[in-house]
Amino acid sequence: MVEQPTISAQELPTEVKSINRYEGPWSRTQAAHLLRRTTYGNSIDQIMTASSMSMDEVIDLLLADKELPPEPINYYYEEDPSVPVGASWVDKMYVRDDNMILQSRRRSLGGWTLGNLLNTGIHIREKLTLFWSNHFVTQASVLNDPNFIYYNNNLLRSMSLGNFRDMVKAVTINPAMLRYLNGNQNSVLSPNENFARELLELFTIGKGALAGPGDYTTFTEQDVTEASKILTGWRDQGYYYGDGNPAGSVYRSFRHDKTTKQLSHRFNNAIIENQEGFEYAALIDIILEQEEVSKYICRKLYRWFVYYEIDDEIESSIIEPLAQILRDNDYEVKPVLRTLLSSDHFYNICSVGPMIKNPIDFIVTVFTQFEIQFPENILDAYQIWSRLASLFEGFGMNYYEPPNVAGWKAYYQEPLFYRTWITAATLPLRQAYTNVIVSGQAEFMDRRITMDPLYLISKFENPENPNSLISELASYIFPIPITDTQKDFLKEVLIPGLPDFEWTVEYNLYLNDPQNEEIRRSVDAKLRTLLATMLTMPEYYLS
Repeated sequence: MVEQPTISAQELPTEVKSINRYEGPWSRTQAAHLLRRTTYGNSIDQIMTASSMSMDEVIDLLLADKELPPEPINYYYEEDPSVPVGASWVDKMYVRDDNMILQSRRRSLGGWTLGNLLNTGIHIREKLTLFWSNHFVTQASVLNDPNFIYYNNNLLRSMSLGNFRDMVKAVTINPAMLRYLNGNQNSVLSPNENFARELLELFTIGKGALAGPGDYTTFTEQDVTEASKILTGWRDQGYYYGDGNPAGSVYRSFRHDKTTKQLSHRFNNAIIENQEGFEYAALIDIILEQEEVSKYICRKLYRWFVYYEIDDEIESSIIEPLAQILRDNDYEVKPVLRTLLSSDHFYNICSVGPMIKNPIDFIVTVFTQFEIQFPENILDAYQIWSRLASLFEGFGMNYYEPPNVAGWKAYYQEPLFYRTWITAATLPLRQAYTNVIVSGQAEFMDRRITMDPLYLISKFENPENPNSLISELASYIFPIPITDTQKDFLKEVLIPGLPDFEWTVEYNLYLNDPQNEEIRRSVDAKLRTLLATMLTMPEYYLS
């Protein structure tokens, strides 16, 4: 693996810490940076399209309204009595103990998810869906019901660019959350504080420094107790229970605590009278009156899309102005994202490349970036997608199974943050994965899945020149520039011990006779060796 160059502190540029609108140059460099952070990899054509547009036009595309993807389908299990192969299984009956049906639908869900990620295009929604999944955590192993998992994911997807207030309210009575954090067990006779605590500590206002016994600066133990009473009465329902109902939630008045509740001084001693099934919404409105909620959410967005380090200057210059925008727009998410993604700070050199790609981003980007083709037949495509989705867990990021209710450590745990993605176990997996894809040895259903490097470089301006070829490849797949020493090393990989013109001659021979298999294989093999090396360089792991 090529070592990263060492840069002294004196050589580092001064970081621009401002949400003022970016007015600098708009080229492939800026367009690629924007797309890397907001999508799961983009082809050269998509980057060229984005660079030919204005920044505002690209951000309009990223934030545009978009139809939801089709429902997941039964792609192989012929013994499912309710769902023929090729049809959607969503809301279709199943028997709780039929593990084969559960397994087939879970596999389908994994394939469907991977297909959505691969087909992101120039749109932010899939990145945001995963962001909200990491914020409003549920775990598939607890939910168990594929319908619950699907509806929860689609709820977050459909509301990902909408109103945070509305999203919190929807998640609170969503059957997946009711089951995961025991809201379905919370009743007047048996209060359960699990969801109430996480609603405050993780989902809305966050847990501040301890100010006194049971007082966390942002909320108190009294608030947890009173909130749990407010949230009583809701139950989940679904085929998992054998009650003949599709996934959903229902309010039961007799289970609700109808007493008057009073929150602590942290919420201005607010009093909530009995409002039956609407009481949870009143609680959320009171919580969101606190300014700290908007700051807490903006910090999480910042760590997801920009960087993990939030010092005092970032807090005052970036987080607080964004939080003000969130409050001014009654918790609409789009204005905040538009401001952040069009800010000086986002495009400053110090914001380009410091993130380590999370495992899902890494796995998917290899396919989208190199335009690897999948079968047109949707059943065959699902077979491959579901196999690829099964890799997520081994790489350290199971899409539907965050490690705990706080989400993945990379987005909250000091001091490592993103560096938790690279370990002695996961680094060899990443290297082996890219090597298999580049070499063309990845096979699914007797179909070889590989990139076509000759097609890729045909889109470059001067691929017959080895120096230009390496520079263009590096600028396309790496977020940061590489040194001349690294380029020389890569040229030695491409044409070991040979002068530049040898590559020019061989590549032109291919261009003049592309049907000549011997010449084609020779050029193709050299390119694959080059790409295999580049995809194991530290720069490829960055975003």
